[in-house]
Amino acid sequence: MRFGIVILPEFRWSEAARRWRTAEELGFDHLWTYDHLAWRSLADGPWFGTVPTLTAAATVTTEARLGTFVASPNFRHPASFVRELLSLDDISGGRFTLGLGAGGIGFDATVLGGSVLPPMARFRRFKEFVELLDLLLTEDHVTYRGEFFTAVDARTLPGCLGSARLPFLVAGNGPKAMGVAIEHGAGWSTTGTGGETLEEWWRNLRVVTEKFNETLAASDRDPASIDRYLQLDAGPVFSLSSPEAFADAAGRAAELGFTDLVTHWPRPDDWYAGREETLFEVAGKFLTPRA
Repeated sequence: MRFGIVILPEFRWSEAARRWRTAEELGFDHLWTYDHLAWRSLADGPWFGTVPTLTAAATVTTEARLGTFVASPNFRHPASFVRELLSLDDISGGRFTLGLGAGGIGFDATVLGGSVLPPMARFRRFKEFVELLDLLLTEDHVTYRGEFFTAVDARTLPGCLGSARLPFLVAGNGPKAMGVAIEHGAGWSTTGTGGETLEEWWRNLRVVTEKFNETLAASDRDPASIDRYLQLDAGPVFSLSSPEAFADAAGRAAELGFTDLVTHWPRPDDWYAGREETLFEVAGKFLTPRA
C-alpha cells in the first residue's frame, strides 16, 4: 500500500513550503494539490495557482511523486495545458503524475462565462480532453478536431523527460469514465458515490470497485498494470480525525483492492478539520520516514 496527501493551494509559499517538505520527509509516496480556480466553501479565501504551486513543490522535494488531484476540462485546453505539463515533468525530474477528471458543476464550470454541461456532454468533453492530452504528450505537430477541442499543428517538443508519456491518473465512478482510465491511465481513482453514514459510504464504495473490476475484466488490460487510488476523505469521516479512523480506513481499502490511499493535510476548520499532531502520529505508524 502506498500513501499520498493533498495540500490545498491556500497558503503563501513562505508557509506552504514547510508542508510539502515535511510531507516528503514523513514518507508519503505521492503529494497532490487541487486544480480549481475556487473551491466550495473556501471560494472566498486565499487560493493559489496549481501549476506554480507544484513547480515550487518540485524544487523543495526530491523523491515523492507530485500531481494534480485532479485537473479537468472546465477551464483548461489541452494545447496550452500541455506546455505546463511538460515543464512540470521536466522540473520535477519525471516525478509528475497528471490526475484527470471530468470536472464538477460549480464555480470552475461557469467562471469563464460558459454553462454547466449535462452529464453525457461532460463525459464526451472529458474523453476528448484525455485523448488530446495523450496525443500531445506523445506526438509532435498534432492536429485534432473534436466536438469540444481543436488543435491545429500543435508543437509539443521536447516531449516528456523519460521514454514514456508521464502517467495519467483518471478519476471516474461510472463505467464510461472507468473505460477511459483503463484505456489511458496508469491508475484509476475514485471518491466513491457518497453516503450519509460511514458504513453506507463503504458499502457504496464496494459497489463502485466491483463495477471497476467488471469493466476491467471486459477489456484487454492486464489487471496488475493499473493502480487503484482511493480519496479517503470523500466519506463522512475525515481519515485523519484520529489514528484509529485512519487505520480502519486503510484496512477496509486494502480489502477492496486499493493500491494507493490519499488523505489531506489537516486544516484548522471547515473541510478536513483536524490536528497536525494526528497526521504525524499516523505517519509514524504507517510510513517510512525519509532521511
